[in-house]
Amino acid sequence: MSGYDNPVGQGGRDGVEERTFAALPPAAGTAFARTRWGRAWLSALEDGALDRAQVKSGRRLARAGAVGAVSVRPGRVTAVVRDRDGTAHRADVLLEVLTDAQWDRFAELAGERSGHVAALLDREMPPHLVEDAETAGVGLLPGPGDLEAECDCGAWDHCGHTAAVCYQVARLLDEDPFVLLLLRGRPEGVLLGDLQARGVAAAVVCEPERADGVDASEAYAAGDILPPLPAPPGLPPEPGRPPSLDTEAPVPAGLDPAALEILAARTAAEARLMLAEALRDDAGPDAALAARWTLSQDAVRLAAGLRCGLHAGDGPAAAVTDRLAAGSGRERWQLASAVRAWTYGGAAALSVFEEEWAVEGEVLARARAALDSAWEEDERPVLRARGNRWTAVGAACQLRLGRDGRWWPYREEEGRWTPAGEAADDPATALATVWADGGETLS
Repeated sequence: MSGYDNPVGQGGRDGVEERTFAALPPAAGTAFARTRWGRAWLSALEDGALDRAQVKSGRRLARAGAVGAVSVRPGRVTAVVRDRDGTAHRADVLLEVLTDAQWDRFAELAGERSGHVAALLDREMPPHLVEDAETAGVGLLPGPGDLEAECDCGAWDHCGHTAAVCYQVARLLDEDPFVLLLLRGRPEGVLLGDLQARGVAAAVVCEPERADGVDASEAYAAGDILPPLPAPPGLPPEPGRPPSLDTEAPVPAGLDPAALEILAARTAAEARLMLAEALRDDAGPDAALAARWTLSQDAVRLAAGLRCGLHAGDGPAAAVTDRLAAGSGRERWQLASAVRAWTYGGAAALSVFEEEWAVEGEVLARARAALDSAWEEDERPVLRARGNRWTAVGAACQLRLGRDGRWWPYREEEGRWTPAGEAADDPATALATVWADGGETLS
């Protein structure tokens, strides 16, 4: 088996053999390599490529943001690169993986200095370790001619597309040198697990067994065993960006990449909202857990992030919308109306849209009093009541009473009642919202 034929796994960095990085923004006016890892990578490209013009072309493409999401796995980097005319090309850069014996030697070298192990466990790459490994015949950094190229444009050496991928990888190495370890054949989780196991074994051999100790109850009574909790994190200015899935890597059966990207984006947005709620000065200890949705509500919440797909005839967003509608027992138009309600007031507005309930006792008395005092005698509209819904006679307008006592405006569209605005404490204010927006003359 050659160094490029390793099986590829899907997932994150803990022991699986593929990582996918979202497309990076254009790099106008900035250097591609700031660290020794990035510089060594580019030196291997620039000193080994036969056509310097192609290298320059690749640098221009990468600087213009023409490189899509980058997939990294043992022995291979893959990305889609677009020419200036928009033509897409799959470009691969290959690097030989290290043998198991070389990785064992690397782990032994790391274990010789406790500082090396500690740095690697903190996801830092000690430069001296790389130098020692190089001396021992375990070369992590590529040299001239080590980076092989494959591209569907037909070039036999590095073309502008593969060179552009190399420049993008240099930027990734600046941020995370563990990308290089994965390329050389060892996922981060596997390497760190091996180092931890070796550390435990060394501790068992080197440290004599201690017969003394402290009773658990005494340790607990002593207090102040643990350091104080760190300060809460700051609120990011915007939700995080999930990784892009637009590579040509194999997709597991049953997985919809478009649905997964949308779910990840909405999850990041919801996580930021929950963090903002938890960081409020008046928030209680369980504030971050307050936003729990039912399955039906969650379908509407997710669809609210796909509003373009509610009316589109086809495409990824429309397909995901259809799945959300079917999964929550709705037609597409019902989901669209539910999303409109959600955007006006979240779960409370959705409940008013979907639930009709009987208004009785003190609640009914307060509602009638609010309706009687909302207008002057000669301006009061004629309202027909059914449950928590008051419909204006002779007009396509309706008021709905929420269980919190607020009034929600509705209008009739194509024979269906649809949400028309945010809630108001005063029924006249709520009705004015829909009236001013095209209601017919009331009688």
